[in-house]
Parts: sequence; structure tokens; C-alpha cells
Amino acid sequence: MRLPLSVRFAFRYLFARKSHNVINVISGISVAGMAVGTAALVIILSVFNGFNDLVSESLGEIDPDIRITPSAGKVFTPDSLAFQTLYDDSRIASISSVIEEQVFLSYMDNQGICIMRGVDEVYEEESPLKERMLEGEFALHKNRRTQAVFGAALAYNLGITHRLLTPVDIYYPSRTAPFSVQNPSASLRQQKVFPAGTISVNADVDAKLAIVPIEVMRELLEYESEVSALELRLAPEVDTKAVVKDIEAVMGPGFEVKDRIRQNDALYKMMRYEKLAIYLILIFVVIIIAFSVLSSLTMLIIEKEQDMETLRSLGAPEGLTSRIFRLEGWLITLLGMVAGLVIGTVCVLLQQKFGFIQMPGNFAVSAYPVILKASDFLYIILGVALAGYGVACIPSVKNQGR
Repeated sequence: MRLPLSVRFAFRYLFARKSHNVINVISGISVAGMAVGTAALVIILSVFNGFNDLVSESLGEIDPDIRITPSAGKVFTPDSLAFQTLYDDSRIASISSVIEEQVFLSYMDNQGICIMRGVDEVYEEESPLKERMLEGEFALHKNRRTQAVFGAALAYNLGITHRLLTPVDIYYPSRTAPFSVQNPSASLRQQKVFPAGTISVNADVDAKLAIVPIEVMRELLEYESEVSALELRLAPEVDTKAVVKDIEAVMGPGFEVKDRIRQNDALYKMMRYEKLAIYLILIFVVIIIAFSVLSSLTMLIIEKEQDMETLRSLGAPEGLTSRIFRLEGWLITLLGMVAGLVIGTVCVLLQQKFGFIQMPGNFAVSAYPVILKASDFLYIILGVALAGYGVACIPSVKNQGR
């Protein structure tokens, strides 16, 4: 299969030695610039993927695969036949009952507000938070004592430590007792728990979360068998979307069934928008770099003017010369893009294996996390190729008007 004449001319001009060495230098600089820009896209997007995966893993330790909450109100009683079908579903590995509420804490001379999560024995036994303990142990019952696990920042701010046998006082306004202006404390419910240890997941969780047995929260909030949510963890290799769809059909409109993404919808949207913004900024940088191709093409057009006149004399169509230089500029872009893809991929793979660039400070991982995604390569190829083609059209259009 013979290539079109314009393509053959473009390849010949790209790789043939020019009479003016400066054209070769400028072309080389253009290729190198596109390679650097493309490699930067691969590396930076891979780092962003790595951090996104790190955030998703930390959320997986605090958030279940599926969370069921009431559409209206704070609590519900899971005693209908619909809930029994959940326990009979082989795709669901475990179901935990949870009650969450914002409460007031008092420890020695320190006070503060936190989100307190009351959990059942299933949660206590199977929670991956056990792997996130900084101090103490993830044990909510010990020697007939009710204990609590606190976020590291929350414990630090209130001076809470498991090394002292000093209980933490929990307060919440009574839902049934009348409020007394003369004695406001009389309308407060109180519970005591002993610190069992501290966990560290992320800044948000560490600063506000405390975990206690569910019976403590029910006593504090004056509930009997109500829960604020059911948290489901699925068996391996199960299609989460299919399970969510089936549960929604069984539970009806009175409940919200959310997978992990919908539980953190704002966070995942923010991460997607941030990645898009980074991609657009880097593509803009690539476009600026691509303008270096203009210099190379402009000088090449001047050098090959006699060749173009010869082609016109031989009856070449008017658009042939424009296509030749347009393809020439695009080939320079594509050559740099391919080199950049290879360089960026090699850098990412080396970082994955050896972790040359270390994370500053005290983080969950020692080296910068990087992950390659096929979709990123597609967007990079489309963005860089279109940017290079658009810039390459400028001198060819000028040449056509000659």
C-alpha cells in the first residue's frame, strides 16, 4: 500500500538532512519540548491517580461498601421482611447496625464536640479500623467495661489517653425530658466510657470521630432497637452496582441505598474536577510548547519554496503543499508525544517499583503513590495530538495563501 504523496513528502522532510542546520536544531527542540510536556502529563496524572487511590482506600476503612439510611428522619427499626432478605443474600458478607450523632465530650478539664458512632459486635469484630490503631487496641468491651476508640486528633485536643483509668463523659440533650431554664443540666443525658486507644485514618476522621458500643448510644439517645444506618460489606468480586439496584428494589422509596462513591459524592466530584483542571492546565502548557513547531515549519517553508514551485509547475494541486507542511508539523508533535509517553511510563514504573521520590513528613506511604490508567493515555494522546495539529495548521494556511 503506497502512502499519499503529501505523507511521503512530510516523512522525507522530517528525517532528511536540511541545508540549514538551525532547522534541525529547532525541530529537535520542538520534539524535546513536546516529549517533556507529554511526560509531565503522564507523571502528574499518575501521581494524582495514586493519591485518589490512597484516599479511596482510607475511605474503605471507615465507609462500608453499601450504607442504608432512612429517606426521612434520623433512625429506623430494621425489623421488616425486607431486611431479612439482606441477611439471606450470599453476596453480603456482613451487616452492621450503627447509630451516629453529634455529642458533647468532657474529659478532665477539657471539653469538645465530636461525631460519636455506636456500633454492634459485628462491626467491632470485622472493622478494618483495627489496622489503623496508633495506640491501645480496638476493643469496645473489656473486663465488663464499656470503652471507646477516638480519632487521633480528637484525643490529642482533649488530652484523652488510654493509659489512665479516667472515663470520658458523654452528654446529649434528652429527647423526652422537658428543658429547664433554671437547671439546663437536668435535661442532659450522660454516659461514661473508658478510652481504649486512638486511630488515624485521615485528617477529617481523626479530628471528629469516636466509636463506642451501640448500647451506649441507645441509652444516651433513649432508643430501644432503632439504628441510624445499616452498613453492608460485600463478598469479594461482587458487583456493587447490581447489589445496590437489588436492595433499592426491595427496600422501596423509604430508604436511601448508597455505595461508597455516593456516600462521599462531594469528595469524589471534587477529585474528578481537580484532575480535569490539572489536565487542562497541562494541555495548555503543551499548546504553548507546540508553538515552537511554528518556527521550524516557517523556516522549512522558506527553504523548500523552490521545491513547492516545482511541484506546482508539474501540476500539483494547490492544497498539496499545505498538506505537506501541516503533516510535517503534526509528525514533529507525534514524534515528541510518543517519546514523552515512553519516558513518562518508564518514570512511573520505576517509581512504583523503587519509590525513588519519597513523601515528606509522616504519611501512610513512604513514597509518592503512582498509578497508570489506560483512560489517561487516551486523553493525553487526544489532547496532545489535537493541540499539535491545530498549531501545525497555522503556517500551512499561511503558505496556502501565497
